[in-house]
This record gives sequence, C-alpha cells and structure tokens, in this order.
Amino acid sequence: MIIERATLREIPLRLREYFEISSGGRQDRRIVLLTLEGEGLEAWGECVAMEEPAYSYETTDTAWEMLTQFLLPAVVGRPFDSVEEFVAPMAWVRGHPMAKAAIEMAGWDFVARAAGVSLSQMLGGTRTAVPVGVSVGLKATDELLLETVANYVEQGYARIKIKIKPGRDVDMLSRVRARFPDVPLMADANSAFSLDDVDHLRRLDPLALTMIEQPLRYDDVFHHAQLQKRIDTAVCLDESIKSDGDAELALALGACRTINIKPGRVGGFASSRKIHDRMVDAGFPVWCGGMLESGVGRAHNVALASLPGFTLPGDISASRRYWEADIVDPEFEVIEGTMRVPTEPGIGVAVDRERIETLAVRTTRISG
Repeated sequence: MIIERATLREIPLRLREYFEISSGGRQDRRIVLLTLEGEGLEAWGECVAMEEPAYSYETTDTAWEMLTQFLLPAVVGRPFDSVEEFVAPMAWVRGHPMAKAAIEMAGWDFVARAAGVSLSQMLGGTRTAVPVGVSVGLKATDELLLETVANYVEQGYARIKIKIKPGRDVDMLSRVRARFPDVPLMADANSAFSLDDVDHLRRLDPLALTMIEQPLRYDDVFHHAQLQKRIDTAVCLDESIKSDGDAELALALGACRTINIKPGRVGGFASSRKIHDRMVDAGFPVWCGGMLESGVGRAHNVALASLPGFTLPGDISASRRYWEADIVDPEFEVIEGTMRVPTEPGIGVAVDRERIETLAVRTTRISG
C-alpha cells in the first residue's frame, strides 16, 4: 500500500452552546481534518488539539506546523504493509501525540477500507453498540444545571458527567444527586484542585459518584495516588496519561481505578489498545473521552469504544449535542443510552467533502 497524497484542512465549526470547564470555555472550534489518498481509497483523521495550550502544550497551530513540516512528509509516498510500518518514520519526532494521532488514526481508517472491514473490526471491537454518556459544562446557576441534566436524562444518556471547580463542586453536585438519585453521575475537575483539598474532596464520597476525573495537576500521578488512598470515590486519570508507560506507573502507584482513554491524547489507537489491555488485565474498566470533535473524530472514538474493556459510558455524545449540522452522514445518534457502531468499511460514515472544502480557511496538500 502507499499514500499518494495527504490533504490537511482547517475548518471553523460553532458549538450549539458555550462549553465551560474549570480552565476556561469556548463556543467556536478550529477543526483540523486530514485526508489520506492512495490505491483508489480516501481515509480520514482529525487532530484534536485545542486552540490554546490549556489542556495540552499542543495547539491547532503547533499541530498544523508539525503535520505539514515534519510528520506528513515523512510518511507520504512510502510503501507500507501495516499501520505500524506506515507511522514508523514519525518515531524520531519527540512528543506531539495529537499531531501523530491524526496520521496514525487516518492510517487505521485507510487499512480498514483496504481490507473492506469496519474500523471497529480492524481494532478488535466486539460490540455493535456502545454505552454513551454526556459531558455537561459549568453553568451559571444550579437551576440551569439541573434543567440541563434533566434534558439529557430525558434523552436517555447512560451517564452524566458534570464539570466542577472550587466553589462550584460539592454543594452543586449534592443538589444534582438529590434531584436524580438513581442516575449515574461523575465529576470532572480538569486539574482544578490540589492535595490540600483532600478533606473537601472527601465530601463527595456520600454522593456515590461513579468517579472524579483528573482532580489534581495535569502532569501528576504521585499525588493522585495519595488522594485515592484517602477518598472512597474512584479517581479517573485523563491528562496525566499520555502513554501506556504512564498507565503502567499509575497502576503501580494505585493512582486511579479507571482511565479516560482519548486516542488523540495518547498518540493514536496502538497506544490506546495497550492502555486498554493493561487496565483489563488489572481488573479495571476504561472509557472513551471526547475533545469536542467533529463526526470524523467521533467515528474514530466509537470504533475504539467497541473494544471489550470500554464498559463505562464514554463522552461520545450525539452529533446534535454539539453541532447544528455535522460533517458526516449519517450523523451520530443516541438511542436508549447507546450509539450504534458503524459496520461499513473504515470509519463507516460518509464525509461531506464538498461542505468541508467550502468551510476550509486553509488547506495544504503533500504529495509523494
């Protein structure tokens, strides 16, 4: 096999509503899409880097630079027989997992299409539908939050994740739990607390949360281990896990009881599957997080979430939860708390290339 041409496009998409977390918020996204062409096939990937370096040091612009100047020129035009062989020329570049993941995941789509199988099947997925949760950003008032949660519960989401920060945490979540005593709830702090807050965070234990996600520093594992020993609520690591090695360390220290596997954050599917397998062997569940992706990125996430260890509902909500109109057909829907795993070859949805080309604010093509 050979990739004859790669096309990188940036398109602006506006979220249906402003989405706020502890470190800030946004309503407009700059989506970076990658198209790989060769052998009469067209495959797609998405770079999940954000506009500013709040979640990761990678940004839309740094990823664009790495992709166009270093990574894509290294892989386009080289023959390969597997995804591992396809991405091998990128190994010399240190870091930049989100930029690398865009290429690696598009490579998996390409190989799956070439084999005539779904991406889920190519990755080792075992399910035809996956449980789906929803992430609720910070709201100005508890009343507005309760109204929002009620709407998502009515839509059938299997789990509600609520963003928290100091001052908008225990009391707010207590009101949600009182209103929805039987709904699976979790909290996501996005690194807003420190180990000094352990007594405060212990007040979450009576709320029977599924987990608290990334309460401490984005690069911390050691203090999360200290926290997990002192609270009953399960700690979930997100930003702290950038590789299988990080997952190995976290398990050795007892720093968490679950991991949010975002394939873009950890460098792609190969790393995601290693983390998945390690957690399954340790007897812990995993789940698939989201990065406000378009339907292209969501298709990749759904395929990954079909692996057997992804037993907790992921943040792979319906297209209409985020966008007035997605860029794939059919759009992703939630039915009775689950999302169908596409069975068509590759990512299994048609990408609206005409709309993407109309929306594109910059485009770069690299030929072999």
